[in-house]
Amino acid sequence: MNVRRLIPTAAVAGAVTLGLTALSACSASDTADGSNGGKLKVTASFYPMQFLAERIGGEHVAVTSLTEPGVEPHDLELTPRQIGSLSDSDYVLYLKGIQPAVDDAIKQSGVKNTVDAATLTTLEDHGAQVSGHDHEGGEEHGHEGEEAHGEHEEGDGHNHGEEGGADPHIWLDPVKYAEVAKGVGKSLQKADPDHAADYARNTTALVDELGALNTAFETGLKNTTTKTFITTHSAFGYLAERYGLTQEGIAGVDPEAEPSPARIQEIHTVAEKSGATTVFFETLASDKTARTLAKDTGLKTAVLDPLEGITGKSRGADYTEVMESNLAALQKALGAK
Repeated sequence: MNVRRLIPTAAVAGAVTLGLTALSACSASDTADGSNGGKLKVTASFYPMQFLAERIGGEHVAVTSLTEPGVEPHDLELTPRQIGSLSDSDYVLYLKGIQPAVDDAIKQSGVKNTVDAATLTTLEDHGAQVSGHDHEGGEEHGHEGEEAHGEHEEGDGHNHGEEGGADPHIWLDPVKYAEVAKGVGKSLQKADPDHAADYARNTTALVDELGALNTAFETGLKNTTTKTFITTHSAFGYLAERYGLTQEGIAGVDPEAEPSPARIQEIHTVAEKSGATTVFFETLASDKTARTLAKDTGLKTAVLDPLEGITGKSRGADYTEVMESNLAALQKALGAK
């Protein structure tokens, strides 16, 4: 995981003050004057949260993402305007621990309906395979069934920065993502009870879609020549665990980091023993590391998208389509029968 260029907490606090001052005159009136057409103003932290808000909220929400297409989410720097505009939101959906700059800004925003997706399912520690961090000895963090809320104590186990913690990449497991979707649906019903029936109906439709996606992965990856895949971004711990696979990450925090000679030899050995054929890289980062390793080990390269953003390079127009592309890539690399 790339954690470069994050905004210091002090800078965020200062920007919040400036943003709130600049926007205070319009914040209270935007919803009342119908600037959003009477829709619930929703702010999502990055694409996986945006997708849920749009699909479940439907015609009743106006969704804005803090992370523009093509921006690596972990590198996100918020402008004072973005930080200040958070206080103008009716509802904020984010995933604590992915983007520290966002976490700090949300903490200061004062928005009543603030939902941390990490509280809507059970987070797990996937050890050293989690984005290259050494998380050995970490504890699992169970939050399943908790009510969505906006306040968490510091050090509650969600942080996924340099100090380690539970793996936050829950959206890459369709089953866990469906659990989050259910929680988001319930929280939207509470935030906007006038449209509760529509939110409930949209939630059911999305959960069914995710259930079909899960079945496709289960069936498509049931019989394969190998169960091991190699990736530059170790974001697929939940997916690997769900479908009985083994994720082998290349380097450390930065998915673009050059692997050491020792690690190249380790990967070569792993590939020989497991029959792994492919080094996967992602769309929002350079493929240099993957191609260097592939050249040194005689392996192929391919894209396995961690779905942190959708761009013109994405192999699909939305979450479901890109996940289907990921399934096809895994089937090819693992030798599905």
